[in-house]
Amino acid sequence: MAVVVRRVYSPRSRRPGYRSLGRPKWTFIFIGLCVAVFFLEMLPQFPFESFSFAPAFAFEQPWTFVTSIFLHAGIEHLFFNMFALFMFGIYLEPRISERRFLTVFFVAGVLGNAAYMLMSPYGTIPAVGASGAIYGVMGMLAILQPSLTIYIFYMPMPMIFAAALWTITEFLGLFVPGDIAHEAHLAGIIVGALFGLWTKKMKKKDVFIWEDWV
Repeated sequence: MAVVVRRVYSPRSRRPGYRSLGRPKWTFIFIGLCVAVFFLEMLPQFPFESFSFAPAFAFEQPWTFVTSIFLHAGIEHLFFNMFALFMFGIYLEPRISERRFLTVFFVAGVLGNAAYMLMSPYGTIPAVGASGAIYGVMGMLAILQPSLTIYIFYMPMPMIFAAALWTITEFLGLFVPGDIAHEAHLAGIIVGALFGLWTKKMKKKDVFIWEDWV
């Protein structure tokens, strides 16, 4: 009996980072959670300061690295963040594992806050919003589906080009005073891109099938 190894590639390795398409569960859970928390924020007794992220108090309130992701500063802030999460989340989530989607969302969000703290270690102005996490989703999607066509101001462009444009915009925003945490956005999209590259590398590994020849 001779035993040979035949090198084949699974559907996953042909489509790096992908699995069978399913329904995007966590995208809608996060949207629902952010909307629900926003309504709680309207209550006079809601402890906003205890859940928002302020670098000066970050080590006294370490949970704010996560809880601040689900807070938003106003209805416009909430709307645009949830719109972006919906548009990009429904494309990315079904194409990667559930665990990987949750990981990139939270790691990008937490490290986005860490980047804000790095730039303003003694800052007392709270940072809130899911932007860093959403930029992570966008960055990962840009690597896994670079040719996906999206529209920005009614102008079609490939996802990878749009991600590069956002990265440059956020980097330049670091030098413009304002109330937007550009460093959190920049950190988020970098984290997402790194997750995307890692996913592609893992999925490109060969899959071997053993066959018996009698």
